[in-house]
Amino acid sequence: MTKQDIIQNFDPSQPGLADATIFGLPFSASQSEIIIIPVPWEVTVSYGAGASDGPEAIFEASFQVDLCHQDFPELWKLGMYYDEAPEHWKINSNSYKALAQPIIQALEKGENLNNHPNLVTDLDNINTVCRNLHTEVKEKVLYWMNQGKKVVLLGGDHSTPLGYYEALATKHDDFGILHLDAHMDLRIAYEGFTYSHASIMYNALQIPNISKIVQVGIRDFCDQEVQNVVKEKGRVVVHTDSDLKKEQFQGITWSQQCDAIIDALPQKVCISFDIDGMYPWYCPNTGTPVPGGFSFEHATYLFNKLAESGKEIIGFDLVEVAPGEHDDWDGNVGARMLFHLCGVLAKNNGLEVGTIIDLRK
Repeated sequence: MTKQDIIQNFDPSQPGLADATIFGLPFSASQSEIIIIPVPWEVTVSYGAGASDGPEAIFEASFQVDLCHQDFPELWKLGMYYDEAPEHWKINSNSYKALAQPIIQALEKGENLNNHPNLVTDLDNINTVCRNLHTEVKEKVLYWMNQGKKVVLLGGDHSTPLGYYEALATKHDDFGILHLDAHMDLRIAYEGFTYSHASIMYNALQIPNISKIVQVGIRDFCDQEVQNVVKEKGRVVVHTDSDLKKEQFQGITWSQQCDAIIDALPQKVCISFDIDGMYPWYCPNTGTPVPGGFSFEHATYLFNKLAESGKEIIGFDLVEVAPGEHDDWDGNVGARMLFHLCGVLAKNNGLEVGTIIDLRK
């Protein structure tokens, strides 16, 4: 059956198909414009756990997302396909996460790892397996990109997009990252882990193609991270939550702030969205929650403005969604943000997503 036949026979007003791909869509990978790569990984988590279960929680919650999006009512027709993560990714995540915990505990006690040769060996092995993951992610991303697909990454913890950024760097000589997060993630090998979730933006800066990182919503950082911002001499632009709120209290609108955020970005942009950038009630089970933040609508408004700014969105990652033990709220929020981001990416890249629905008329 052709894609057009499927579109004509599929009723988007009915519940998503249980045996279909993400959002209950009936399309195959070849029929889909957007490929979503799940990376169920959280080896270096040092506080709350669960991010490795985020992709599956979002997938399960996606079947409850209504497909008639106000901003992108025909987005579903493009097709979004949930790729299959290699089985060993989740297995390695669980195994090496267990190895990482004694290292973290020793450091929290103030111990010198050099006095524990077995922990030093485990640390080296963890760094190796994390590097291998990033290489495999890069290869998977490039496989789909080379087939003409728009590819996005769904974590896992915030360490997971490094291979994704490396793949983008093979296609784009110069791009920036719009980074929404409660944390700077500019620590150097946090707790000894080269590829820590707290080091993703520091590691991204080692990719010369990334000319600018613009951070939004930051409200938790250490002195080392501040010094790294200073050393980069404008390559990292930080909008702390405190500064943004202070400006708003003094009459600066979110629209004006979005313009300033977007103006600081280069022509090509990848979005990196750590779910803990939002108010904690949107993501109560995320691993490192911090008071403050922005709303769902703050984020989608910024993304919509970016899509219409004339800049080119080359991809996005959504990370740190962790499901609750007794509810699917985090997955629900993650699924709806994922759907919106797919619409932003599609619209910005000239794909047909329909006309905005205005119900006020």
